[in-house]
Amino acid sequence: MKKVEAIIKPFKLDEVKEALSEIGIQGLTVSEVKGFGRQKGHTELYRGAEYVVDFIPKIKLEIIVSDDIAAQVVEQIATTAKTERIGDGKIFVTPVEDVLRIRTGERGDKAL
Repeated sequence: MKKVEAIIKPFKLDEVKEALSEIGIQGLTVSEVKGFGRQKGHTELYRGAEYVVDFIPKIKLEIIVSDDIAAQVVEQIATTAKTERIGDGKIFVTPVEDVLRIRTGERGDKAL
């Protein structure tokens, strides 16, 4: 199993969710996060005063999938979330040793 974590722009969430649903993904976790990379924040103007926004609001998706569809999930997120502008985000894939569904006690792929 693999854990796919994607940091994307907030306005892309609905499109990505629908695209993942089309390939059979039934569950995911969404978190509102803040951070920066090469984008390094930006300057905004509020009531005539300039201030620096260091951390940019982003969405973090976490999905645990079986090994055989991990590449497809990554590709689906990458193509759907892409705007070709700085700050599109990143996707991380890490191995998952085990999963346990608390309600039923199922483990592994059955718990997904």
